[in-house]
This record gives sequence, C-alpha cells and structure tokens, in this order.
Amino acid sequence: MKVLYSCLSKSWGGMEMYTLTSVMQLLKRNIHVELLCIAESRIHIEANNTGAIIHPVKASGYFHPLITLKIIALINKNKYDIIHTQASKDLWLLVPALKTLRSRIPLILTKQVGSFIIKKDYLHRWIYGRVTYALAISSVIKKNLLNTCPLKEEQVLLLHNGIDTNLFNPQTVSGDKIRKQFDLKDDDLVIGMMARFSPGKGHEEFLKAAEILNKKYPKLKFLVVGEASHGEDEYMKKIKNKAYRLKLHNVIFTGFRSDTPEMLSAMNIFVFPSHAEAFGIALVEAMAIGKPSVCTNSDGILDIAVDGSTSYLFMNKNPINLAAKIELLINSPEKRKALGDEARKRAVEKFNIEKLTEQVIEIYKKAAEKVQVQVQD
Repeated sequence: MKVLYSCLSKSWGGMEMYTLTSVMQLLKRNIHVELLCIAESRIHIEANNTGAIIHPVKASGYFHPLITLKIIALINKNKYDIIHTQASKDLWLLVPALKTLRSRIPLILTKQVGSFIIKKDYLHRWIYGRVTYALAISSVIKKNLLNTCPLKEEQVLLLHNGIDTNLFNPQTVSGDKIRKQFDLKDDDLVIGMMARFSPGKGHEEFLKAAEILNKKYPKLKFLVVGEASHGEDEYMKKIKNKAYRLKLHNVIFTGFRSDTPEMLSAMNIFVFPSHAEAFGIALVEAMAIGKPSVCTNSDGILDIAVDGSTSYLFMNKNPINLAAKIELLINSPEKRKALGDEARKRAVEKFNIEKLTEQVIEIYKKAAEKVQVQVQD
C-alpha cells in the first residue's frame, strides 16, 4: 500500500504533531508513506526524523495552480493507493489534481477542528464530492461535519486520535527526575496543565484557580507546560505577566518539553481547561499515565473524560468552579487514586494508537473497495 499524506500547515500544534504520529504508525506496518507539507515549516523539519519521503511545497491560501501541477506529477509518477489529508484546506489543491487526472484514488480527510462556515455551495459540493470518507476525531466534530459540509452520513466516520499507551505507562515512567529538576518537594502537591500558548486554551482560568487555591493550601505547585506556536509569542508574554501580577510565585513555566510522560508523571492532578477543544490529546496522555484530571465540560473532552469516574468536569471558563473541582482532589488522596486508575483503564481501552491505526487501515481497504465498486458501476 502506498499512501500520500498531506498537512499543509505552518503551525505546530496537535494537528501537525498527530500527522507525524500517524505517518510513523503506518511506516511501522511497512506501509509506504510520503508526506506533502509546507517547505521549511516545523512539520517539515520534524518529518525528517520519520523516515517518510517528504515533498515540501511553498503554498499559502487556497489556489496554487503550480502546486496542483506538482501534485498531478506526483500522483502520476508514484501511483498512490490512498491519499489522506489532515487539513480540509488541502482539499483545494488535492481535489483539482485528482479531478484533472480523473483518478479514482480514494481521498480520506481527517477533520481535526470544527468550522462555523456552511460549506454547501456549488464549489464546496464540487470539492467535497471527491472525498471518499471524512474521519471525525470526536462526536462534536462528526456533528459539525454533517452540519456544515456536503457529506452524507455514511461518509463521516468517528475515529478518535490515539496515543502509545505503552509509552505513557505509570508502571514504567517516573516523574522523580522532573520533581528534582524543578525543586518540587515530596510533600508538594503538583497541579499541572499542558498546552500550547494560544487563546482559548484556558491559561487565564488556570492561573485564577491557582490564586484561589493558594489562599487555602500552602504546599501547592503549579506547572504550565508548553510553548508559543507561530504568531503566539505576545499571548505567552501576556499569560506570564498575569502570573506576575497575581503574585503566583509557585507557578512554574517549563517551556516546551520532549519528556511528556515524565512531566505528566511528576504531577498529582492534571487540569485541562481548554474552552473548545475538538479532542484533547494531552488529556488522553495524562489519563494513560494514571492521573486524575479536572476538565472543561464541553466539546471533544466529553468523548474522553467521564465525570466522577476518570475526571471531574467544571463549567467552561469558570475559574471559581475549576478551583472547587481541583479542591475535591486536593482533599482526597483516595479519590485521586481511584480516578487515576479508571483514567488509565479508559485510555488503554479507547485510545490505544495501535488499535486505532488498525482501524485506519481497515478504512483504507474499505475506501479502496468502495472506489472499485464505483468503477465497475
């Protein structure tokens, strides 16, 4: 099987990271994968470590006749069995190429983020009419696809993102080194969040909850893990200034960390305060490492966390309610352990990337069979 994977994005966040994760999973199964990406982007740089053949292009916006010609040449030369994109914007380059070739190669779209634009006009019907299957990473995204795009219900499949639950395993990962690095004492209770510095990720609510909790509990430490992505440096500066103004001297900004399992292991409580998340891979990682969590009660988070079983859900954008739910876990080591154990169990059962990759391959086969039937008809 030969797959052309596509993610034409300059940013570096969940979608881009998961693209490379997916590519590497396919390569592990001896599937030939080539990647179409933006030249000199972060995904281009990181993709050099995957072993996939890379096709960098310089493109911004929607229409690029020269890039479309390059894609036509790629398809003609390499005879791909599947084309799979993680970005709906890429369809505007891929579909014209496939239409020009009158190619029957199955086209798969994974939808990572929702849209508020109705895309059912003639031009969008022409574009989406070439999509074989659209994979929604959560129930809210599936609903959004059906509401906004000219797709039939049988074309839209729910397929969550996944993680390596062996890598995020509380039996084999220790946070001791991290706690020592940041001078975290044995009796410090560490509350952490992990997200890029982007508006809507909930940094403001996390800091406000820290201010509330500091007035009641003396041995708390707060970890903010992550970095600013393309064009987000000012927002990161704003968040750090807010921590300074609130006199949150026990908040530690760690910056980007490649040792995610160890960082999560060093925490006692994980917080996922994002306002509107399509899925939430960091939450799944924290659950897999056996951490109890406090999460926003909205969107794709509801596919992951189970209130009172793996997590406590709090009212979206409400730092007072967030602090109250964190406090339930601060006061009960027994509840922290119970939620953490259930979180690990759910992550392994529902979000194991090995199982989910096998489902992707089955979808590829199903798409190929569907196209073959259409050709015969």
